[in-house]
Amino acid sequence: MQESFLHYLWKYQLHQQLPLTLTDGRIIEVYSAGEHNHDSGPDFFNAKIKIDDTLWAGNVEIHVNASEWLKHQHQNDKAYDNVILHVVANPDVDIRRESGEKVPVLQLIAPRGVYEQYVYLMQSQQWVPCESFIAKVDAFTILQWKEALLVERLSQKAQQIEERFIQNKNNWEETFYQSLAANFGFKTNSQPFEMLARSLPLIYLAKHKDKLPLIEALLFGQAGLIPENPASNYEKQLEADYRHLAAKFQLKSNSGHLWKFSKLRPVNFPTIRLAQFAALIYKSSSLLSKILEIEKVSDLHSLFTLQASEYWNTHYTFSNESPYKTKHLGNASFYNLVINTVVPFVFFYGKAHRNNAYTEKALSWLTEIPSEKNHIITHWNQLGLEVQTAFDTQALIQLKNNYCNFRLCLNCRIGNQVLRHRF
Repeated sequence: MQESFLHYLWKYQLHQQLPLTLTDGRIIEVYSAGEHNHDSGPDFFNAKIKIDDTLWAGNVEIHVNASEWLKHQHQNDKAYDNVILHVVANPDVDIRRESGEKVPVLQLIAPRGVYEQYVYLMQSQQWVPCESFIAKVDAFTILQWKEALLVERLSQKAQQIEERFIQNKNNWEETFYQSLAANFGFKTNSQPFEMLARSLPLIYLAKHKDKLPLIEALLFGQAGLIPENPASNYEKQLEADYRHLAAKFQLKSNSGHLWKFSKLRPVNFPTIRLAQFAALIYKSSSLLSKILEIEKVSDLHSLFTLQASEYWNTHYTFSNESPYKTKHLGNASFYNLVINTVVPFVFFYGKAHRNNAYTEKALSWLTEIPSEKNHIITHWNQLGLEVQTAFDTQALIQLKNNYCNFRLCLNCRIGNQVLRHRF
């Protein structure tokens, strides 16, 4: 037996025995289970119960064994003075208040089959615990849960953006620039890309926003990727420009060894991504302001229609020539940037300004983007869940990574239905 399971039974008032009776035989009616507390202190706040003819309002504490009250030293904690009910699976000892009065005890017994179903889910070795039952869960429950999961996922990402925002002293454009840079690394090179953006403030790039060669020099130079012995005229000019600009802005380049090339397709090499990032900065001043004015994802596309400069038509890395190919930012990369940077940032902007128009727009944009393709979504498809847009995929990624992987079935609406209906 786990305490979290008892929390679940109490929260949703799932009892085997009716009418409810305390261990001393008195009748108890529960008018409100209270507010679930996930921090320190009693487990449920502001519960309302009636014992015999007396109405009580206060807190509820839950343990597997009643003796855990003593083990946790609650008798010495003033926060537990107003506990009106002790809910346990095993009433092994009596608990008394400082006055000597016994704390009322309810022994909670799960309805037949619920605990067995819970044990099955906890011990399941399937990809998700409820894999054998999920097809029986009604579509409305799944839809509502996906909506809640998506808001939860965006709220978590917004919190990360907020931390960066505070570090940047509430500078919106700088924070967006760093967030966008981190995602231009597409996981493999996210960290060196973000380090680059942090070491190269946007204001330095803005001073040369109308000169693409100088933007490239700053980015490639600060990234530590310009060859030590430049061969082509392009490489020599980058090296000379960066040397001048580094002295002007007192810059110290990052290590080029931070960047990863292995196991990447050439079009995803950091050199290509940096060249495309330079093109974005050159093309779009006040990018965040423009994005905030846009209503449709299709209108965003024009801002991210990018092509690396001419040198990169015949190169994937410095010095090594390759067959001619223009290096456009593809649709998959565009959608990735919108899903993982633009949408969370607009969502955060709306939360920060208490403007629901932006948060709703961020959610709406995900319904306009095709579903993502990865191993998690492939599995959900195989289980029969409807996956049509990025709205679905982002919610289902959150479900798998934050609930299923940790067997948090008691906190999952799908898991709740599986437990209650015992399919």
